[in-house]
Amino acid sequence: ELSSAMYSLIKTENGIVDAYEKAAHQLTSVAHQLSAWGEATEDEHISDISDKLGVLMSELADVEENFAAELEDSRVTLKQIRNTESSVQPSRDQKQKLIDQIHTLKHKDPQSPKLVDAEQALVRAEAENLVAEAQLTNIQRHALKETYLLHFQAIIERAEKSLILADHGRRVLELLDDTPVVPGDSIAEYTHEREAKQILLDCESELQAY
Repeated sequence: ELSSAMYSLIKTENGIVDAYEKAAHQLTSVAHQLSAWGEATEDEHISDISDKLGVLMSELADVEENFAAELEDSRVTLKQIRNTESSVQPSRDQKQKLIDQIHTLKHKDPQSPKLVDAEQALVRAEAENLVAEAQLTNIQRHALKETYLLHFQAIIERAEKSLILADHGRRVLELLDDTPVVPGDSIAEYTHEREAKQILLDCESELQAY
């Protein structure tokens, strides 16, 4: 059937949406677990940095969730193609049925009045099918273009927002002193809390301005 391929495509796209929704959920869990672990270390350096990273990971989860929602919106447009293809199929079937009937009558009973009726019915069916096929072509082209313009715009937005978050994540990590500690040495006081907080504010400002 005409619409079977589109049914399969829509189903597969749904699986992709589900995967990104799951990824968003997992990222949220990672954010909470990272922050909790950092606090449990009782190292003020790690605690503050991991807390800030957790905030950024939560923002990444939001990006993934929004991406999944936008993919779902684009998937809805594909359903226009599927529905139109389904509506055109009976017209094609009726046309083919009449062609087969005429072929049979011409061979078995070429003088049958049914042949004239069938040929007249075929003329009407072809006219109806012509309109349906034109409508299908218009919808297929428009919906295909609209679907994947939305899809690719969503990919661009996800990539650019992820880049913003990744850049600020690296800025946060640069505040963490990972110089090896010699046994017996005192650990330097953590003095970057204000800077780390400002990085989050900068990131939030960039995301809001996107």
